[in-house]
Amino acid sequence: MNLYEHTIIARQDTSPAELKQLTEKYSKIIEKNEGEVVKTENWGLLNLSYLIKKNRKGSYIHFKIKGKGKVIEQLEKNESIDKKLLRHLTVRVKKFDLEMNYFSKNEDLDKTNKKDKN
Repeated sequence: MNLYEHTIIARQDTSPAELKQLTEKYSKIIEKNEGEVVKTENWGLLNLSYLIKKNRKGSYIHFKIKGKGKVIEQLEKNESIDKKLLRHLTVRVKKFDLEMNYFSKNEDLDKTNKKDKN
């Protein structure tokens, strides 16, 4: 089984309910193709570096996936058709970093840094 980190960027006008539906939709596709979703993270609405389809911001959803190449192939095939998505990116990794949440609020990061120092 290979390990993948997969990120999708949804349009800025996508509602929280629609984001939840997107997460569930792509999780089901992963599981249907004999993959496993280890963790999902909603990174929220972030600024894009440049305009993509006339959007300045995008809602980021990040998946940590265990599976074969077939899973990613099916996932990207469905995402390329979806009109709610701006971009998607898949990276194969050697191991997952499940402890650190890179896009949490600054307050949460300060708390974890203080715990590490003690």
